[in-house]
Amino acid sequence: MSLIIEAYVGEYASGKSENAVNRAIKLCRNGLPVTLVDLDTVEPCYTIRPIKRELEAMGITVDAWETRDTVGLGEAGNTIKGSMRWALRRPGNIILDIGYGVHGAAIFNLIEGANENPWLTIIGVINMSRPFTASVEDIVDYVKTLGRVDALLNNTHMAEETTVEIVQNGARGVYEAAQILNLPMIATSAVKEIAEKIGAVDCIGAPIRSLERIMPRTFW
Repeated sequence: MSLIIEAYVGEYASGKSENAVNRAIKLCRNGLPVTLVDLDTVEPCYTIRPIKRELEAMGITVDAWETRDTVGLGEAGNTIKGSMRWALRRPGNIILDIGYGVHGAAIFNLIEGANENPWLTIIGVINMSRPFTASVEDIVDYVKTLGRVDALLNNTHMAEETTVEIVQNGARGVYEAAQILNLPMIATSAVKEIAEKIGAVDCIGAPIRSLERIMPRTFW
C-alpha cells in the first residue's frame, strides 16, 4: 500500500477535523501506523486536544498540545510545537488537521518539506451548507484563496438535519466545482446513518466515507 500523507483544509465547520480524525482512525484500525497532527492554530478551543489520549489509546500517534499546557495562554496557545514543524519527517502514514480558511492554509509555510514532499495530498473539505461554499461559483472562488489544493472532498451536511438529498446535492455541486478547478473529487463523507443509506458510492460515482461523530465532544 502506498504511503498516505494527507492534509485537510476548508472553511470553518466544513468538517475537516472530523474527516482528518476519522481518516486516522480508519488507517489505524486497518493495522497501519499513522500519526495525526493537530495544526489547527486558528481555533484553539475546538481541536483534537481533548481526545488526544483517547486516540493514543487506539494506537494513533498524536502530535498535539495537551489542553493543560495551553489553558490561560490566550493567543500564545496558538503556536505550533517544534515537532509539528517537522511532522512530514515522521515514518508511516501522516494525517494533518489544518486550521480553517486562508489563515489556516498559511501553516504550510512553517512545515518543513511541505512543498517538496511527493506524497502529500492537500484535500479541500467542502460543505455546501456553509456560507463561503454555498454554490459552485462560491466553491471555486474559495478554493482559489487557499493556495495549493490537490483534491476536493464533499462533506455537505446540516448536522442533525442532514438528509441523503442534502449530501447528494453537495456531491453534484462539489463535483462540478472540481471539474472547473481541474481537481479530482476523491470522496463524499457522511455520518454512518446517512452513509449506509447512500451505499458504496454517491450519485456521481465517488466513494462514500462513513464518519463517526467525534468532534462535537472536543469543544472545551
